[in-house]
Order: sequence, then structure tokens, then C-alpha cells
Amino acid sequence: MTIAAQTTPKGVHHDRNSSMNADDVHSTLDQDRSIGEIIRETKSLTQEQVNQILEYQRANNLRFGESAVKLGFVSDSDIVFALSQQFNYPYAPESRRASHRELVAAAQPFGKQAEAFRAIRSQLMMRIFSPQEPKRALAVTSPEGGDGKTFLVANLGVVLAQLGGRTLIVDANLRNPRLHELFDLPNTSGLTGILSGRQEENVIYQAPDIPSLFVMPVGVIPPNPLELLERPAFRLLMSELLRKFDHVVVDTPASALGSDALVIAARSGAAMTLARKNKTRVKQLHDLVGQLSETTAKLTGVIVNEF
Repeated sequence: MTIAAQTTPKGVHHDRNSSMNADDVHSTLDQDRSIGEIIRETKSLTQEQVNQILEYQRANNLRFGESAVKLGFVSDSDIVFALSQQFNYPYAPESRRASHRELVAAAQPFGKQAEAFRAIRSQLMMRIFSPQEPKRALAVTSPEGGDGKTFLVANLGVVLAQLGGRTLIVDANLRNPRLHELFDLPNTSGLTGILSGRQEENVIYQAPDIPSLFVMPVGVIPPNPLELLERPAFRLLMSELLRKFDHVVVDTPASALGSDALVIAARSGAAMTLARKNKTRVKQLHDLVGQLSETTAKLTGVIVNEF
């Protein structure tokens, strides 16, 4: 089974023979560039403006960024964004944050919600993604729809990618997929094409603004979701994805809709359950945790969504 990856977010044709190793991703990073170069490029400063900044910098013994702010060419948030590029800490630029509302780890990386996702990441790095552990994917489950699974998967993918490793988030919610909407990606091909044996060139897309994050959408919504997931192709696919990516996180349908989540968790190797504050019933949560414990998946714990 060969997985082709799309490195441009808008569905442009991608060569199936192109390499997807870590060097390709890291070659796009800005670690060797100065703050001045990054600011000039991201803000499209003219040579005249750059000269003004340099002149002000020399006259006042300031840094390039400070001088640019003083002259009103950039804002403080522009400087922080430039620093993030230099230190390989990608997030959405200010001009695109309005379209990343649910991607709080990318749009508001220094806020309370983003910090909560980093705390979850730290626990997962010790419990699931540790080098001492067998390599597993993580399936995110919950009792009901609307609990926030897609929100959690998307933002967890962002914070894992911010560590620098290659991270893939897979939309295995074959009943009500939403990951492609959050990242503004095509959904014409994806997981269902692979599971049904169709030859599709573009099934993995690079997430906008986060070079190390990749997304596999569902593709065409099938009439037989559980049957597709129970086929050997899904198990083989997960094994291949674990070889190609450092971290794999999988979105699932609500357990109330069927056994999909249990099958996905077993194929992934690890599972985490999400409960919604003041909404999820204790019995539903207890039943789901009990069912997951009977699968081969390692249950990492329960997260309470307060947002």
C-alpha cells in the first residue's frame, strides 16, 4: 500500500514518487534566517522601508524588530510571529487567524486553551509517544456527538507538530467528518478511497501554516462505514502511517452511533476518551471506558472538555 502526500493545501497535483522525509519538511523552516529577513518577507517591506529601519536602528542603537515597531511598519505581534518562525514554533499569522477559530493552538498559541493542549501533549509524550513505548496511533473517542473530538484532535495535532516531528491527523469519522473544514482542505479523496481499494493520488495534505502537520480527510462518505473500518486494509494502513510519521492521531465517530470508535481504537493501539462538562452522562462514559478496556487498545485516560 502506497500513501501519496499532498504538500500544498489546496489540492494541487503532487508527484507520487516525491520523497516525504524529514529533510523536506525542515528545509522550509526559517531557523537560519535573521529576524530582519523574516519580517521583510512576511510584511512585504520595500527596500526604502528597510533602509529607514536600518537607519533608525543605527541612530538609536536598537534591534531591527524594535526599530520597525517604532516606525510603525510592524506590530509587536509581527515580531513575535517572526521569532516563532526563527525558533521553529509555527502558528497562524495574524492575517489568517480569523479563519482558524477552532484551531486555537495555531491562532492563539499563547492563550489558556493552547496551554491546556500543551499540558495534554506532555502527558501523552510520557504515556503513549515515549521512546520506551511501542509505537501506536492515538484514537480520540467520546460517547456523544458534539463533545469536541474534532476540536481536540485538530489542536492536539498542532501542538504535537510544534515539537518538530512529523504529525498526521486522520479523520476516521466516516459518518460526520469535519477535519477538512477546520483546515480548509479538499475532501474529494482520502481514507475511504484507500479502504475501498480505489487508486487516489492525493490522500494526505499539508496543513496550512504548520509545516510538520499533515491531514488525511475522509473523502467520500460511504454507506458502510463500519464494514470499511473492519477490513484488513485499515489495519495495514495504520501500520504504514506509523512508519512514516512520528505521531498519528485519529478522529472517531461518537460511540453512540455504533462500534466504529472501538474498531478504530483497536487498530490504532491507543485511545483517549473525551467527556463534555455538564453534558456527558456518567453511565455513558463508564460504558465507553469499559468497552475500550476490552479491546487491544491502551487506554490513556479521560479528558474533560470545559470549553
